[in-house]
Amino acid sequence: MDSFLEQTVWQRMERTAKALEQNNMKGYCVKTRADVIPLLKELIAENATVAVGGSVSLDECGVLDFLRSGPYQFWDRYEPGLTREEIEAVFRRSFSADCYLASANAITESGEIFNVDGNSNRVAAIAYGPASVILVVGSNKIVRDLDEAQMRLETFAAPANAKRLSCKTPCAVTGKCEHCHSPARICCSYTVQRFQRVPNRIKVILVQEPTGY
Repeated sequence: MDSFLEQTVWQRMERTAKALEQNNMKGYCVKTRADVIPLLKELIAENATVAVGGSVSLDECGVLDFLRSGPYQFWDRYEPGLTREEIEAVFRRSFSADCYLASANAITESGEIFNVDGNSNRVAAIAYGPASVILVVGSNKIVRDLDEAQMRLETFAAPANAKRLSCKTPCAVTGKCEHCHSPARICCSYTVQRFQRVPNRIKVILVQEPTGY
């Protein structure tokens, strides 16, 4: 990224962070993926119970390894050997976590958080439950408005995730949303956080480097 584009992307991030704060959500701007962990150390109290939603961004920023090795009680949905029933139990337990980490499918420049989920555990926890929610979101996910967020989902994020998860859906084959009724459909529950009644319950770390889908 050349310096002129870098400056422009950073300005867009700052506008988005300001819009989030107008909506009672806290916005942070960091330059690189490596800057995420030091900020998380400030935001998550030692011995806190922590859970995560499915997220490529968290993995790319080293968040999962950080939580596993840090001074936290991490309810790890990815722990080897868990049965499907045990994973579902972690999903439900996550609602009582002190802190929940995930990403977003898109963030609008108006400070709206757009998410789409298949199991719906992630969007449900973001909307209500954990006392603190931290979203790690690359600048590549900032969009102008909700229409662009939907377009981004249908033409990029959903097909890529369906391929990653080996879902037997039309979009995994064609590379674009087919508005399917497949049993494996990953676009089941849509949520938009436009405002928070609890100030700063939702915190968004905007990363200048692209992260996730």
